[in-house]
Amino acid sequence: MGKNTMMRKCMRDYAERTGSNVWDVMAEQLVGNVGIVFTTGELVDVRAKIAEHVVPAPARMNAVAPLDVIIPAGPTGMEPSQTGFFQVLNIATKINKGSIEILSEVVVVREGEKVTSSAATLLAKMGFTPFFYGLETKMVYDKGNMYDVAVLDISDADISAMFGNGLANVAALSLAANYPTVAAVPHSLVNGYKNILALTLVTDYTFPLAEKAMAAAAAAPAGGGGGGGGGAAAAAKAPEPEEEEEEEGGDFDLFD
Repeated sequence: MGKNTMMRKCMRDYAERTGSNVWDVMAEQLVGNVGIVFTTGELVDVRAKIAEHVVPAPARMNAVAPLDVIIPAGPTGMEPSQTGFFQVLNIATKINKGSIEILSEVVVVREGEKVTSSAATLLAKMGFTPFFYGLETKMVYDKGNMYDVAVLDISDADISAMFGNGLANVAALSLAANYPTVAAVPHSLVNGYKNILALTLVTDYTFPLAEKAMAAAAAAPAGGGGGGGGGAAAAAKAPEPEEEEEEEGGDFDLFD
């Protein structure tokens, strides 16, 4: 932690001395109340540790509320002479056993709104410290690059899923354009195997894997109602192609 101008000067001096500009992107972020945390540990764990160290704080006038401030219903322990604060905030109260009692819970300050003087005074009198202060991780720096802290929420599973989706898109485009790529090789091999397997059904040619597939198809229960394995047998045995009659004509030449 330090003055922003001093930290930027240190980075400029380092760049002039070494000729390296890797800290320039960091200098651009030194605006407002910021600090730099140097670590060799896991960034996710460091962020969690930083978030643990917060301190409660009272609601000060004109401060922007980071959350809704709600006063619950019930006795407040305040004397009846203090009812004016509740009336300014339109809070319904009654006097019960010599103290002010709130009839129903009420939101004194909404998240993102500024705290009014009346709300700040009332919360202070009731001993409320609804706000908290601490460090918040905003950016991540690594080897001259600056990233939003949201990158720490990306898991290995998310990266694998994104890579898988990209790979699937490349493979689909490759197959549609009939352009070979590494991503489409497994699909091309499977499609080729299916074509060869289909040919074995209409020809006398066969091979061990085809026989295994046909045996599995024959052993599988037939779909639809009625009958036993007739459907599978009919599917396994394809109709024989009819022989075409040769066209007569001795003057035909393949190279004409």
